[in-house]
Amino acid sequence: MPPHSIGELASLADVKPPTIRFYEQIGLMPAPRRTASDRRVYEPEAVARLAFIKHARQLGFPVEAIRTLLDLADHPERSCGDANRLAQQQLAAVEQKLSLLASLRTELSRMVSAGCDGPAGECRVIESLSDHGHCLGDHGPADSTIRS
Repeated sequence: MPPHSIGELASLADVKPPTIRFYEQIGLMPAPRRTASDRRVYEPEAVARLAFIKHARQLGFPVEAIRTLLDLADHPERSCGDANRLAQQQLAAVEQKLSLLASLRTELSRMVSAGCDGPAGECRVIESLSDHGHCLGDHGPADSTIRS
């Protein structure tokens, strides 16, 4: 199979070219060779590596975990203990997020059902948001956001 341009690689892996360049900058993708006109040229195995990274990101693995997983994939003779540990850590993080989301769903459902049709000054949603004491439980720190 012939080498790919960045556009071809992006299309094959269903990512955008800036994503590929970013992965190169942070060292997840190796720097490609360059043509005489300084265009990037990717070998066929870059497709599989990029697909690996994309799938790991879809599963929520952080960049450092992906770096470790790629290193293990590059050295198949090594033990997969680190891969198992990283997968267990990611599962725990997902379970924690699910728990937080369940708490958020419960609180938002309660707020919506307690809402009113009158003026905003009597709105239970506004009241609940203004005073955390109206909430039934803790749903995480103010800056905790769920990122996909």
